[in-house]
Amino acid sequence: MSRGSGSQQGSYGKWTLSSSEDESEDQGTSFRSEVKPSASPPPPPPPQYPGSDARKESYKRKSNPLKFEEIPGKEPSPAKKPKIDREDSGWCLSSSEDESKPERRVKSERAETSTKTEAPKLKKESGHSPDTQDKYRTPSDTQDPWDVLQAGEPFRFYLTKVTGIKPKYNTGALHIKDILSPLFGTLVSSVQFNYCIDVAWLVKQYPQEFRDKPLLIVHGEKQESKARLHEDAHPYENVRLCQARLDQAFGTHHTKMMLLLYEEGLRVVIHTSNLIRDDWHQKTQGIWLSPLYPRLPEGSSSLAGESITNFRADLVAYLTAYNSPSLREWTDIIKQHDLSETRVYLVASTPGRFQGYEKEKWGHFRLRKILREKCGPIAGVESWPVIGQFSSIGSMGTDQSKWLHSEFSESMKTLGKGEKTLPHSQKPLQLIYPSVDNVRTSLEGYPAGGSLPYGLQTAQKQPWLHTFFHKWKAETSGRSRAMPHIKTYMRMSPDCRELAWFLVTSANLSKAAWGSLEKSGTQLFIRSYELGVLFLPSAFDRPSGTFHVKLNVYAKKGDSTGSFPVPFDLPPERYTGKDRPWIWNIPYVNAPDSHGNIWCPS
Repeated sequence: MSRGSGSQQGSYGKWTLSSSEDESEDQGTSFRSEVKPSASPPPPPPPQYPGSDARKESYKRKSNPLKFEEIPGKEPSPAKKPKIDREDSGWCLSSSEDESKPERRVKSERAETSTKTEAPKLKKESGHSPDTQDKYRTPSDTQDPWDVLQAGEPFRFYLTKVTGIKPKYNTGALHIKDILSPLFGTLVSSVQFNYCIDVAWLVKQYPQEFRDKPLLIVHGEKQESKARLHEDAHPYENVRLCQARLDQAFGTHHTKMMLLLYEEGLRVVIHTSNLIRDDWHQKTQGIWLSPLYPRLPEGSSSLAGESITNFRADLVAYLTAYNSPSLREWTDIIKQHDLSETRVYLVASTPGRFQGYEKEKWGHFRLRKILREKCGPIAGVESWPVIGQFSSIGSMGTDQSKWLHSEFSESMKTLGKGEKTLPHSQKPLQLIYPSVDNVRTSLEGYPAGGSLPYGLQTAQKQPWLHTFFHKWKAETSGRSRAMPHIKTYMRMSPDCRELAWFLVTSANLSKAAWGSLEKSGTQLFIRSYELGVLFLPSAFDRPSGTFHVKLNVYAKKGDSTGSFPVPFDLPPERYTGKDRPWIWNIPYVNAPDSHGNIWCPS
């Protein structure tokens, strides 16, 4: 299909494609569906905090759902029958449902009357639109936060709590209110780095006694969205804003980190959640929570307080890259604390073009450098697959050799200095990205796809990519129906029992996040800010050079002490013939979601 505007007819109804470019640069693709809701009051305005077009559509559909209805005994409309098929590439734009489904009628939930047609028999969760009283409610439990911290040792890797799953699967999980709890320290001031920020919601996550403490919010908003963010922050005298420098087109401030200064010391939290209610409600998210770092004694050496992973120096270098006076005071604070107990490596991206030794400080070349220098050889590791799991996808190029199976794959598959090089075709790569059915049957239903902003314009250019795709399945953590916003990458043994390394990060599968080579490989170009932490066996005193995999994340601690809790099921399950990757900006009208609704982006 050409890049210009054009229209197609398919099983979704008629739609019109805009001329937007790569997914990471998408301005949104608009559709005119032939399936029209009946007249209804206009939906409420979108949330005031900035966000992607996909998230705005999700909010709209939650606020004004389109109900699925079935009319027995009628043939499908001819207009809905044709498919845009790409079966030869393992992917097509059709619905995964059979074409012989009965005709559907759609109407707005807001326009429903008491003479309502019986809904399909689907297990339903609670309704989408939270009322005012429920907006700040969190999953209830009676856990002692210190017990939760202890359960996370030695890795200090946690999942967020999820509303609507069995309570046992929230044991050992954290909500943002837990992280900000006074039980973790007496807060003096804090910094929140993030992409999508609801200031009013964020302030309410702090305990009442901390809500007037200095809070610095680091963001990447510009122009109208920046003005809106300033307006949202204006009522709070203790809140200051710091705009991250974003000189590269289509770059984002995607880092998600908290710096929490206490009377008792300092804590660093690196995670994957936006600072909005939805990201802490029914999604799978990851958190690395540092130890409480004590203050160094007066007169300590400048080298005192560094960890074996060089974490403090790398964190200072990352903050320095912002070139912000507001963050310089925080680099001084970090230097005054003892971070020597840290066992993870920092893997960050910052916008710019980097050459020479600077090239190895950021992006996938940073990961490559650590894996080369800090990992030892493992027998037979050449056959160990790399697993990548993410919630958004950028443009990879017309074939796998352009980036994915060249520079990016070389970085991911580096391990020590002497690994044997195999042809790309023999290097297994498994990518986990939710299918349409994953989203449809999720706790949130189709609106969960608002956090999976893979756009049609990008997907059509790279059907080859979808042959690497595997479903989201997380029975081990009770989160198969909690769509992933977490991003993880790892090197796994073929029998799924051992890990060479594990990375949790904000970085999706995109050149903008990880960087791409220019000038015959001498220069690395990165568009966005990203941040993650890398777990290596050598930093956790594993003489075997690997982590054992914890097969059941919520098994009793004594059953698998020291095993790494991979949050989804292994081995990943490959897409079957009918599975399709979730694409946010096309309609799904042939089958209802877990709330009895369809998805018709406007």
